[in-house]
Amino acid sequence: MNFNSQLLKELVDTYGPSGNEKPIRDYIISQVQDYVDEIEIDDLGNLIARIKGNGKRIMVAAHMDQIGLMVTHIDDKGFLRFTNIGGISPYITMSQQVIFENGTIGVISLEPIEDISKLKLSDMYIDIGANSKEEAEKKVSIGDICVYRSQFGENNDVVFSGSLDDRVGCFVAIEAIKQIKNPNNDLYFIFTVQEEVGLRGAKTSAYKIDPHIGIAIDVTGSGDTPKARTFAIGLNKGTAIKVKDNSIITHPKLRQIMIDIAKENNIPYQLEVLEYGGTDSGAIHLTKEGVPTGAISIPTRYIHSTIEMAAKSDVLNSIKLLIKLLEYEFDI
Repeated sequence: MNFNSQLLKELVDTYGPSGNEKPIRDYIISQVQDYVDEIEIDDLGNLIARIKGNGKRIMVAAHMDQIGLMVTHIDDKGFLRFTNIGGISPYITMSQQVIFENGTIGVISLEPIEDISKLKLSDMYIDIGANSKEEAEKKVSIGDICVYRSQFGENNDVVFSGSLDDRVGCFVAIEAIKQIKNPNNDLYFIFTVQEEVGLRGAKTSAYKIDPHIGIAIDVTGSGDTPKARTFAIGLNKGTAIKVKDNSIITHPKLRQIMIDIAKENNIPYQLEVLEYGGTDSGAIHLTKEGVPTGAISIPTRYIHSTIEMAAKSDVLNSIKLLIKLLEYEFDI
């Protein structure tokens, strides 16, 4: 299986912060429409791509939104104040370039501060090069959202870019859609909205579909960098099968099925016990009377920065595991 770098580059380069996912949704539609039986956009904006089958209803969720910054105020000199959309670190944000949907570029700077350890987003501003409020308002309005401006890069082993969270999960889902050959089950691939602000798209789409099985595809952290917190996940060690995070303890029978499939197909894997964070699986498994739910995670360094890093082999193994899982005849 070859690694489609161009597809991933186009995914991470496409604008789509939480609450404004239309550009990335349109791009994903262009990639999957020839490979699925039905496409629907629900009222919240989730993209639902269905491959019909006679087995269990399987929901595969990968969130297409990314973190961002929303303009809250424009001062008389044209500087922009902002709030966070999703998990934004002030230390990572300092001195970053950002880009708005209309292409306006800005740089983030901060007021003089005596103790940098007390830095808050409220100490910071976006400079778009405007000389006045009136000039700034010709390019940007209150409520507009910008995202980190980053550049896709790769070598033989890894990719590094902003927005791998969770465009790499979308990548895994898209590649599975294109490659799956024996869809015994009724497959619903959901590219969800507003995951970064509370798993909102997964909650509503799972209620609509009422799946028998849920599978989330998302990034997870790594414990293989210098002095990293103890965490048995690293790059180039295989796809990660989630056991737990702050939003879910995955269904034990489904988790074991995933492990058995990986072993039977010689797919390298690692078990993920994450002591923080959550994914769309946290919303899916609480739908209605409850849904047996698991998660395939892509080990990723430097999450929520402009240089998130993932190993190509782990991404490809995630695709292989997902395809085999979707071909499985479930008795749960």
